[in-house]
Amino acid sequence: MAVKSPCIDVCAFHGKTGLCTGCFRTRDEIRAWKKMTDHMRYQILNDRARREAKTKAAGPVP
Repeated sequence: MAVKSPCIDVCAFHGKTGLCTGCFRTRDEIRAWKKMTDHMRYQILNDRARREAKTKAAGPVP
């Protein structure tokens, strides 16, 4: 069974981190999501908390 996308239709990218402020993925990860293996998808999902903290620590979206 395929891993569901974490997209919440926010799609605003943080200038300092390059991560989407909605799903905390990079543009490249978003583009490649459909072609990724479930293992790769789980790696991204499991890293969400660290990515969210990195984005918050970097400050507001410029």
